[in-house]
Amino acid sequence: MEKKLILASASPRRREILAMAGYRFDILSPNVEENLSGLSPKALVQELSRRKAAAAAALADPRAVILAADTVVCLEKEILGKPADRGAAAAMLSRLSGRTHAVYTGFTLRGADRAVTQVASAQVTMREIAKEEIDAYVATGSPLDKAGAYGIQEAAGMFVREIQGDFYCIMGLPLCPVSVILRDVFGITPHFHQNSR
Repeated sequence: MEKKLILASASPRRREILAMAGYRFDILSPNVEENLSGLSPKALVQELSRRKAAAAAALADPRAVILAADTVVCLEKEILGKPADRGAAAAMLSRLSGRTHAVYTGFTLRGADRAVTQVASAQVTMREIAKEEIDAYVATGSPLDKAGAYGIQEAAGMFVREIQGDFYCIMGLPLCPVSVILRDVFGITPHFHQNSR
């Protein structure tokens, strides 16, 4: 019998990535305290992904495989989380303008008898962003639920001059390492559908 995959996340981006890749999954999004201090960005996203996976596992069928992830944007060692309001979003985008920042996504895959936690990273270089562009993007409301106040797969993609590393890490779910672990450790593979022509 095929193992059930559960995405422990309320993020529409993570849902889109998994669905696009052909995975069948259910969604659980338990609340987890995310204010942890004293950890490096890499350690933070890994620990939060572990906590999210554990919280979901407590609610799920014990035979299911849980996938949880956490993403942060980091500028000069400072973590930029989700902006509190539009003013904070505009300030973050102004700081990122013309500079290179790091994005870290930690993820945990947890089954009945084992768990795997890893972290992926990327370097993102923004072009200079005009104040009018920032104001127009912030006015859409889109940056408010995103680490670093932008979504690379949306209009803010026009601000990105260069990427080094995993594109899907920036979106919030590093698809390549996740898919390899799902296949090799948990025996879960995507369901590809052939397009009828």
